[in-house]
Amino acid sequence: MRILIDIGHPGHVHLLKNFTLDMQKEGHEIFFTCRDKEFEIYLLEYYGFNYISFGKKYKSLWGKIFGLLKFDLQEILTAFKFKPDLFLSAGSMYAAHAAFFYRKPHFAFEDTFNMEQVKLYLPFTEAVFVSKSGEAPLPPKKMVKYAGFHELAYLHPNQFTPDPNIFQDLELAKDEKYIILRFVSWDASHDIGQSGISMAYKEEIIKTLSPYAKIFISAEGKLPENLQQYQLKVSPEKIHDVLASATLFIGEGATMASECAMLGTPAIYVNSLDALTIQDQEKYGLLFNYRTAENILEKALSLMEMDDLNKIFKEKQQKMLSDKIDVTAFLLWFVKHYPESMQTMHDNPNYDKRFH
Repeated sequence: MRILIDIGHPGHVHLLKNFTLDMQKEGHEIFFTCRDKEFEIYLLEYYGFNYISFGKKYKSLWGKIFGLLKFDLQEILTAFKFKPDLFLSAGSMYAAHAAFFYRKPHFAFEDTFNMEQVKLYLPFTEAVFVSKSGEAPLPPKKMVKYAGFHELAYLHPNQFTPDPNIFQDLELAKDEKYIILRFVSWDASHDIGQSGISMAYKEEIIKTLSPYAKIFISAEGKLPENLQQYQLKVSPEKIHDVLASATLFIGEGATMASECAMLGTPAIYVNSLDALTIQDQEKYGLLFNYRTAENILEKALSLMEMDDLNKIFKEKQQKMLSDKIDVTAFLLWFVKHYPESMQTMHDNPNYDKRFH
């Protein structure tokens, strides 16, 4: 089987890396397309995947419209050379359009439900993988609902074991407390009209929490000069080891917030954009979702002052994992047995439970 995967975010590389590695071991051929945004290319090269970059993304509205046409054409031309049997992505309109052009199936993962973006790929997509976290605004005949989250494709215990040596990489003493702050650039398609934490409040968070733990900042784009001393300086492939051992996470990015929830690290998520998966993770008490930054500092302080914080959240993590599946194992089964797997999931919506 030949599969073309389009990547729009570093998290998408993680989402599909274990699937890719397992498929390659069985002799299947996988090729990636991407844009040069953050660490996508670094990660693709780190894992030894074959790929092509279509260049930088466009930030302005008109740039995004031009980019849609340009990247669509590049995806179609790449597919002409690679000749895939299947297209796979995390909600990529480019992959969907190219799949339709060649009359090949396109499977997409979806968890943000930015409907303006969904409308651009849904008509050209055969299957959309969505979490059973809530009612998704998609046609039932195209949905494949599974008991899990994107992040469990690579952070499920079957797929990931944290490296305890990460403290050495961070130049910290063993088990020293540290806090991760995540700031996004707000120029992605799903970020239009959304907001997070003001710069003044970010500085207040750092000033207030510094006495409690070491502060590290992970950011899209360049940090202001006065914050560069807090820049997280580890290789991108180690970010999940960093999150797994962190005392607390505060950030504007849904992906890292959810990753912390999977790892049992307390996460405070600040973003005016909501998601069903975030709501589900909040129900387990693993994540605290704020639409605005108001009151997050008070919440952070209350968490830092809790006795047995780590133990409490690891117990919450285990409760969540007992209800969820290994998403990579499920995806491998679905792809290998399509189209019968699609019918199986519609006939028996709980079939995914066997991939615990």
